[in-house]
Amino acid sequence: MANLNNPFAEVNQSAVDAATRLSKVSIDSAERIFALQLAFAKAALADATKTAKVAASTQDPQQILALRTQSAEAAMTQMIELSRSLYEVASEAQAEFTKLAEDRLSALQRGVTESVDQATKSAPAGSDVAVAALKSSMAAATAAFDTFTKAARHAASFTDAGVKAASSPKGRK
Repeated sequence: MANLNNPFAEVNQSAVDAATRLSKVSIDSAERIFALQLAFAKAALADATKTAKVAASTQDPQQILALRTQSAEAAMTQMIELSRSLYEVASEAQAEFTKLAEDRLSALQRGVTESVDQATKSAPAGSDVAVAALKSSMAAATAAFDTFTKAARHAASFTDAGVKAASSPKGRK
């Protein structure tokens, strides 16, 4: 009975570690997003104040129209930069979450493999075919997961490259 407690304790500790890591990534990302939004709000307020002061002292309608255009362009540039920064935070958090999930799944696969190996050692004589089928099924499942993971990484990389190309000054017209 003492042997069963140790694996359960390891599984529980692993779950606590994963939850802690997940919480840290979430909180760190939320802090970064909040800081970006706060900086954007401060900059927008400063720009609006500056624009209002200039507009109040301007009597020429053409200058007011030009000021409005400049203000809109500056706001759009700030919005694009904020969007780019928010995307970076989200992308980095997603990468951390993916790594955490992969680590957890890898540990699960190792645990299942170890359990199957121990079970096959105590399998009755003549069960070689069943053991081979079980191991073959596990190998196929692992290969399928690896293929899925590679495809997901490729898709994420392709999407990231597309977003970066679209948001770069050369990518916009």
